[in-house]
Amino acid sequence: MTTMSLAVRADRHLLRVSAAALVTIASVAVLVLAPGATQAYAANLMGPLRAPGEPAFIAAHRGDRASAPENTVPAFEAAVAGGADFVEVDVQLTVDGYPVIIHDATVDRTTTGTGAVADLTLAEIRTLDAGSWFAPQFAGVQVPMWGEFLDILTRAPEVTALVELKHTWATDDIENLMGGIYFRGLQDRIVFASFSTATVTALQETAPVIPRVLIRRVLPLDPVAVAQRYDAIAIMTRSSALTERPDAVGEMHAAGLGLLLYTLNNEERWVEALGYGVDGIVTDKPSALDAWIAQTAPGT
Repeated sequence: MTTMSLAVRADRHLLRVSAAALVTIASVAVLVLAPGATQAYAANLMGPLRAPGEPAFIAAHRGDRASAPENTVPAFEAAVAGGADFVEVDVQLTVDGYPVIIHDATVDRTTTGTGAVADLTLAEIRTLDAGSWFAPQFAGVQVPMWGEFLDILTRAPEVTALVELKHTWATDDIENLMGGIYFRGLQDRIVFASFSTATVTALQETAPVIPRVLIRRVLPLDPVAVAQRYDAIAIMTRSSALTERPDAVGEMHAAGLGLLLYTLNNEERWVEALGYGVDGIVTDKPSALDAWIAQTAPGT
């Protein structure tokens, strides 16, 4: 092993230790000083639970991907400029353990490279063009690092991040994410989400005061019980899951829990979602949905 490799490993170990210390100190302080912190975070982040017909919050899916290449800095900036309440991003790890913002398991679709994200180093991924596939003016845009996204969030105090952790995350890897969050004071503007129950369990252990959302393509038979098992503030699912289970929204609300829908991109779906009374809508067209809600809201 080279001297540089040893130095990098030492730096990464120090980062892990520092992040773990920040997470531990902050979590203990919040839990001791405010035992109901998780519930308070849930109320502050999602606002009051919605009644049928009331506007849901808008989450820009991978940024404003109607205006810029998905999961890139220009897409996040466009979402912020367009007034999105939440910006939804996807995070996964490189082979050398660095968190990057990208949706697919491979880099093939959205960059000039090929191969699995989990098999590439951060340095290799950062050499890729993640923008020219969308439009020529975005040539040279990179796959963002986790810290770059957090910096954008720091400059946009009105925006909350809905962060989907792709695949399965271990507690050590989550601790690395938390270091950047606490360092910037963003712990009250982050919501984690995952399909993986193992990841949600690791989040419970590692970041207990950061709200969690469980993602399910099909609603569980008892969504309230499942959400409560993982101490999640909401379940996020597809609109088709509510077609035969419209009462699920009321059941979740009665338990003080939220229900979110992904990914709705036309007025027909928006009307349907608001009719159910869901609390949040993830969309590829955040500016269009925001304008539509403004035009159709009662009293306008």
